Order: sequence, then C-alpha cells, then structure tokens
Amino acid sequence: MTIEYPGRQQPALLAPDRVLHRRAAELSTKFAGTVGAETVERLVLESYAALRRTATVDTHLPVLAGRFAEERLTALAQAKGTWAEERPEVLFVCVHNAGRSQLAAALMTELSGGRVHVRSAGSQPAAQVDPAVAAVIAEDGLDRPEAQAFPKPLTDDVVQAADVVVTMGCGDACPIYPGKRYEDWDVADPFGLNVEAVRAIRDDIATHVRRLLAELLPDQTPH
Repeated sequence: MTIEYPGRQQPALLAPDRVLHRRAAELSTKFAGTVGAETVERLVLESYAALRRTATVDTHLPVLAGRFAEERLTALAQAKGTWAEERPEVLFVCVHNAGRSQLAAALMTELSGGRVHVRSAGSQPAAQVDPAVAAVIAEDGLDRPEAQAFPKPLTDDVVQAADVVVTMGCGDACPIYPGKRYEDWDVADPFGLNVEAVRAIRDDIATHVRRLLAELLPDQTPH
C-alpha cells in the first residue's frame, strides 16, 4: 500500500508503521463498543497522511498523528452521542492553524480552567505554529506540556462535535451544520509580525474569549 503526497509518492509507513499500528490498537481498545477497529485504523492512517502533507520534519509525526486521530475519534464518538462530554465544546478555526486559532485555544483553555473543551484547526494548515505566536504563548505560560500545540487540518468530525465554532479569517472553508453556533471574529493575522505586535493580537483575542466564556459559563468567574 502507498500513500500519495503532493508532488511525490513513497512507500507508506516504512518507518512509522509500528508506532501507528500500535497507536491504532491502543485507540481501538479505548473506543471499543463506540468506534469499530477498522474505522480507528483508517482514521489513524488518514491523520498521519494529512499531517505528512505539510510536515517539514517527520521525527515526531507518528506521535502527533496518534494524538490527532484520538481527537477526531473523540469528536466522532461525541457526534454519534456515544461519548458524553459535559463541558461546552469550542472549535477555533483560521486558515493555517498557526496563529489566531492557536492563541484563542490556549487562552480559552487557560481562562476557563479546563471547564471548556477546546479544539483548533486550519482550512490550510501550516507546517508549524508561527514562531512569534509560539513565543507569546510560552511567555504567558500557556504552552502546557499536555497541550503541545501543532497545526491540524479541519475535519467534519471536530465541527460536528463542537457547540460553538469560531472562525477567524478562513472564509467559507468551515462546513455549516444545523444547530451549531457560529461566530466570526475580526482579528488581525499575526503572520510575519514580531512578538510585540502578536501580544496586541493576543490581548484582542483575550477580550473575545472572555466574552464568549462569560456566555458559556455564566455562573463561573473566569480564571
């Protein structure tokens, strides 16, 4: 079997096959009775292929693909109603999932104290988080080890699982599902800007996040 990538073709999973298949087996056990083993393996391989298209370094790609697949499987189970999530679900979407959506996801996670389940994605994901954005997230202490943010492609399963979908400059790329709440935030793009400029964008996003958080958790004071 081969997986095709833009501009090249190579044997699939030569180096990462053991990691991916082991992760698929682990996830099949975790989601047993909720998602079939064949679906789990397909999503793991699809997630690897999707991240591989934009990756510039392959070293940790199988691990990231496993994490991405787990997010998608959780979202799929939630959308099917077989996996309960009592927290509000918010999905942040921008073009590259390297700037605005990463800042918003980090801020929502921090300010909610984990009381909101947060995901982010990009309509055309970049290879990595913008360096200035990563620096601002780090200086605010928002880069928790368990988060390990990386750009991810936008998929239907994460949209279907969300209660609120927040878009920032991605146009009509996000699919529309009945019953979902959609917001579009007019926020500057941090691409190519320095850290000082990104801090200003972070503060703007934080204002939006606090407002949304007050609506989602009206009886709780943000951290």
